[in-house]
Amino acid sequence: MIARRLGRALTALLALALAACAAVPAPPSPARQVEWTEAAAGLPEQHVTVWLPPGYDSERSRRYPVLYMWDGQNLFDPAQTHYGKAWMVQDVLGGMVAAGSAEPHIVVGIWSPPGLDRYRVYLAKPLYDALDGEMKQDMDRMAGGPIASDAMLAWTADTLKPRIDREYRTRTSPADTTIAGSSMGGLMACYAIVERPDVFGRAGCVSAHFALADPELAARHAPEIERAWADYLSRKLGQPRGRKIWLDHGTATLDGWYGPWQDAIAADFAAQGWQEGRDFAARTYPGAEHDENFWRARMPEMLGWLWP
Repeated sequence: MIARRLGRALTALLALALAACAAVPAPPSPARQVEWTEAAAGLPEQHVTVWLPPGYDSERSRRYPVLYMWDGQNLFDPAQTHYGKAWMVQDVLGGMVAAGSAEPHIVVGIWSPPGLDRYRVYLAKPLYDALDGEMKQDMDRMAGGPIASDAMLAWTADTLKPRIDREYRTRTSPADTTIAGSSMGGLMACYAIVERPDVFGRAGCVSAHFALADPELAARHAPEIERAWADYLSRKLGQPRGRKIWLDHGTATLDGWYGPWQDAIAADFAAQGWQEGRDFAARTYPGAEHDENFWRARMPEMLGWLWP
């Protein structure tokens, strides 16, 4: 009798232990990166890094919003950058997810080509086309070849994004698709959301080079550049319809030139019926310099504002 009772007790304890083990969820699969290169008509060879967040491989039924970022070589690993500084996007997003201020995202880093090619593929072509004289000559000097931002944007929106949506479990609407970048990449992020609202519903334009060319030269030609921006945005920006655009700049190094240009773009947005604080943000960070360490520091604020 005692043996049977002891056996039943041991069986019950074993069942409880197994139930407790079953109740502990398996840890999420680790984040991983996928790299590929691809030929693109009219552009340098494209290099793309796809970062899949923790849990992507274990949560098979989940679909993810996507953050596209220019200058993809500067996002994850300081060893891949030219200056030993990186956004460390994986750490920023990990902290935001842990704090409950963001949901996991797939990140698609689009590497910029080296040298003059970066400028010519990120310079918004409608603004280039609208200027002439000394400004056009300087932009031609900096580009060293035909301006290709229209080809870059078309490849990103019509070739890259459909491939990402085919190969990964994405949420595909514009509201779930963010485009971000800094400096010329910030200019390109703004250009992308203005030109392709069917694809991009959120844009982070960080330390965006709205001056278009050498800042000292641009300051001498401010009225014509501001007029080109105002004409372009009056034709192309349209109503927000749920889109959100973040503008920011620091006040040190190259960013020290950016205040008047951001003010002019913010005024253009307002003139088209965009409401600051709801449809767009325009922030200034005193003392912040023009580099990845400072951009990383304010990335949580930017993404927290862009993402509902």
